[in-house]
Amino acid sequence: MATTERPPSTSRLRAWMLEGLSDMGKDGGHPGPHAEPEAPHQGQRWWRVMCLTGVDYFSTLGYQPGIAALAAGLLSPVATIVLVVVTLAGALPVYRRVAEESPHGEGSIAMLERLLSFWQGKLFVLTLLGFAATDFLITITLSAADASTHLVENPHLTEALDGKQMLITLFLVALLGAVFLKGFLEAIGVAVALVGVYLALNVVVVITGLWHVITAGHVITDWSTALTAQHGNVFLMIGVALIVFPKLALGLSGFETGVAVMPHVQGDPGDTEQRPAGRIRDTKKLLTTAALIMSCFLIATSFITTLLIPEKEFRTGGQANGRALAYLAHEYLGNAFGTVYDVSTIAILWFAGASAMAGLLNLMPRYLPRYGMAPHWARAVRPMVIVFTLIAFLVTWIFDADVDKQGGAYATGVLVLISSAAIAVTIAAHKAGQRGWTIVFAVISAVFLYTTVVNVIERPDGVKIGACFIAGIMLVSLLSRLARAFELRVTSVSLDPMAERFVRDMASRRLRFIANEPDRRDNAEYRDKVEQIRTDNDMPDQEDFIFLEVTVTDPSEFEASLTVRGEVLHGRYRVLTLESASIPNALAALLLHVRDLTGCTPHIYFEWTEGNPFANFLRFFLFGQGEVAPVTREVLREAEPDPALRPRVHTG
Repeated sequence: MATTERPPSTSRLRAWMLEGLSDMGKDGGHPGPHAEPEAPHQGQRWWRVMCLTGVDYFSTLGYQPGIAALAAGLLSPVATIVLVVVTLAGALPVYRRVAEESPHGEGSIAMLERLLSFWQGKLFVLTLLGFAATDFLITITLSAADASTHLVENPHLTEALDGKQMLITLFLVALLGAVFLKGFLEAIGVAVALVGVYLALNVVVVITGLWHVITAGHVITDWSTALTAQHGNVFLMIGVALIVFPKLALGLSGFETGVAVMPHVQGDPGDTEQRPAGRIRDTKKLLTTAALIMSCFLIATSFITTLLIPEKEFRTGGQANGRALAYLAHEYLGNAFGTVYDVSTIAILWFAGASAMAGLLNLMPRYLPRYGMAPHWARAVRPMVIVFTLIAFLVTWIFDADVDKQGGAYATGVLVLISSAAIAVTIAAHKAGQRGWTIVFAVISAVFLYTTVVNVIERPDGVKIGACFIAGIMLVSLLSRLARAFELRVTSVSLDPMAERFVRDMASRRLRFIANEPDRRDNAEYRDKVEQIRTDNDMPDQEDFIFLEVTVTDPSEFEASLTVRGEVLHGRYRVLTLESASIPNALAALLLHVRDLTGCTPHIYFEWTEGNPFANFLRFFLFGQGEVAPVTREVLREAEPDPALRPRVHTG
């Protein structure tokens, strides 16, 4: 009687961890050689996805009014209006255009990637990914830290939770990771509930605050008198507001994540990955609606908090520090409502990291595995959730769960990404011949570049932290690329009719190939090569050969398909030509394909490459060339573990 063996627990865990290997990070192209077949697109209504990005964007109401008050003082409402103008007239048009140009969620990084090729393009993308990682990961840690601040400073819990902010923050980060390990649809459902409740409670607080401002007429009079005495006239006020504007840049967060989660927008039934017109239209609705809602709240909340909260309470140690609206909720609506508001704020700040986590899961797998700069499992959601959660633990520990310490890094990441998006759409408009839009986007780019530079000068710690993320990504990426150098790296092989005829004809005898570096491609070159191979390998004259010639395209690419073309040169020499990022990997892939096609074991003949072996390996690693023969053999050894089935490599 046969017994069925239960799979070991490690196999079940591995299957669970790698479930849906390529669900995130699809770019409309091939999913890679190790990915599962692409499933039909299952999206969500745009307003539901808006709630996912909104948990990041709207949650900034938890701390933005306090930051504005600290940065601008009595001028906070004016500075906030400047922020709103920049949001609606600058960031919104830019990201609506980004949604058109990169509808698969790659954002401005993909737009700029197209401008640069080879290694400089890859390094540029890795740099931008470093800033994106700074933005998204600091969103997770800063929001969790601010949520724990609201929890610790609640009047009912201050004594019980005093000194436990670090533990609470780490717990909230872990809980966020657990939600994503459970499933992405659950994350969207939670986001919709949290955003709905939080915005409704904020409406109550804003209306209550405005009522107190209106009924206590002296409040407006006192504020306007103090403002005029401090800043003189309207033009001076606007000038000062422009100067302090970079400190309010956190209020611009949400646009990059809005584009990053774009693949989850349902769109129209007729949408395809190549032409997702409905998804683009609905993403524009998402961005516009979120920006309008946030703009109204920013203006109203900065106004009531500036007029109703004493200045000393905004400072470090004050009751409104990092929680201005919560202060008003307790002050004017009682501790019961204030506690409900605190719970809602804590929940949305905790879950603000969800849109950032979604952005990371959508962005990183699009680039790093494709560059060969991450392991295969980096395309799967759950392993990446664990990696990002552990990094978030480290960041939280380094910054001691302090909101103010992380603000500079967060603002830097946000501003660098918005600036890159503005530059990308300026270039796109110029290439499209849209002179008017080119000028508009160029002006917007200048505004964001100014804001970025000022922010970096005032808070250089943001660039330092971003540089650490960039250095980490660079190091891990290059080590991963080095470890995967001998992979097959070819997603598919196709032969044109002439090439297939050559192979099938030769299979009736013995499949012998000569690797040739194309030079003059004249009759003498092929004749001398054949004579050399016969002499070096002591082969009789009647043996026949097919030449293989590989042209290196972009050696910085990692994975690609292979198209093989056959031609007859000088009336007698059969030549197969192909283009690839790497000569050894392309040759190995072709040999294995020929073996599978004909059922015969092919032989390939090389001549040794002169030069230092280490220098030749570097040439292979960076430029796809170098010592071709031993590397081809090593790629074949890794791809085919059975020596009896492995194509034969000969070197003379």
